[in-house]
Amino acid sequence: MKRSKLDIVYDMLRAMEDKGGRIIPTHLLYKSNLSHQRMKLYLKELEDKNMIVEVEVKGKKMFELTDGGRKFLQNFKQMKEFTEAFGLS
Repeated sequence: MKRSKLDIVYDMLRAMEDKGGRIIPTHLLYKSNLSHQRMKLYLKELEDKNMIVEVEVKGKKMFELTDGGRKFLQNFKQMKEFTEAFGLS
């Protein structure tokens, strides 16, 4: 079954959240189950929408959740729970 764009974004942001709000690109690639090229496109869009920022920690490139990304996660989780409760997922 093909994942929707929203599901992919949710998976990426949740992977960051699961790693304490910050993740290295390689781990994100594995956790999001995307090709490198597709992941780059999603990362650019998430940065453009201020849901994540690129940071450098101890010389390593990482991506970090912003408050906007955390808010999206919170709202999307609620929406998923709601739709599942009514058998709409």
